[in-house]
Amino acid sequence: MIVWVNGAFGVGKTSACRELVELLPGSLLFDPETVGQELRRLLPADRMTPVSDYQDLPSWRRLVPEVATALLAEVPGPLVVPMTLLREDYRDELFGALAARGLAVHHFVLDAAETILQERIAAREECPGDPAASARIRTWCLEHLPQYRHAKRWLTRDAELVDTGGLDAVRTAERLAELIKDGTARCPIVQSTDSTGDTVAAAVLLFDEQDRVLLVDPVYKPSWEFPGGVVERGEAPTDAAQREVAEELGLRLETSALRLLAVDWEPRTGPRRGGLRLVYDGGRLSGNALAALRLPPEELRGWRLVTLEEAGALLPPARQRRLGAALDARERGELRYLEAGVPTADGARRAPRVDGVPRTE
Repeated sequence: MIVWVNGAFGVGKTSACRELVELLPGSLLFDPETVGQELRRLLPADRMTPVSDYQDLPSWRRLVPEVATALLAEVPGPLVVPMTLLREDYRDELFGALAARGLAVHHFVLDAAETILQERIAAREECPGDPAASARIRTWCLEHLPQYRHAKRWLTRDAELVDTGGLDAVRTAERLAELIKDGTARCPIVQSTDSTGDTVAAAVLLFDEQDRVLLVDPVYKPSWEFPGGVVERGEAPTDAAQREVAEELGLRLETSALRLLAVDWEPRTGPRRGGLRLVYDGGRLSGNALAALRLPPEELRGWRLVTLEEAGALLPPARQRRLGAALDARERGELRYLEAGVPTADGARRAPRVDGVPRTE
């Protein structure tokens, strides 16, 4: 289990987390800043010079879940992580990677009035004996308060806010321990019970009258997705497609409305499982049907209608290729077999040309 303690720079996360590990038997404090410090030591200077925040390094975002997983294999847990995380896409990437490793995340935000935050930042002495360095850190923290104010719009719905205005580090830790026991702040990230084997998943393409395709924005990953999900044990793929569309969009589809467009074999990449991905045509939705869509807020943030070209900014390359092949199969009334989004054999010669995605000949 991960206890991620978020909040503005200078709110007192590390102090509270040091107290928290004393209240949670078997727990361990893990500060992801240590990963950033090692990257600064290892990476070339020309790569690090323009970077003001470790979180902007893709390598940092990949390594933090790996290190957290490795540490939890050494101790009973939980792992207590004091780390400011103000970009929602970075949150998706990190928490999604932790979920893919089977790790539950309890997400807290320590909050306080801005005047209190400013007082706490002014009292910080990050580098004893080096007043100039401490002053630079205080200035950096103050400069990032507007970013925290902006991020609170999504943090409020994603995490459990704990008002620390009248609490010291000990009382804050006690409050966090109570909430962890209750499970109040556990992120409701969807996971399959089969955490090791490859999967079969069913996706449904739904269209508007202009033939734009509907994509959804999951809370647990940085990229957009097609409506759909993993086929459960003993479940027919068409049944899974219907079930997932009903759960994710509140939309009831008849079996006769589904037509299989593409079967794509997706290779395993790191902790992300591979397997067969079935893509169905779910038909066109009227304006009234689109207005009636209802999404589970704990799983999906929203939906969007896009063209194939617009989907390129939202989908990973292999998934965009899958979409392009499925759309071409829909237009021609065919069925396509793909591997990693690329049609094989005769299907490869009919792969559509997509801007930014090489065509396979």
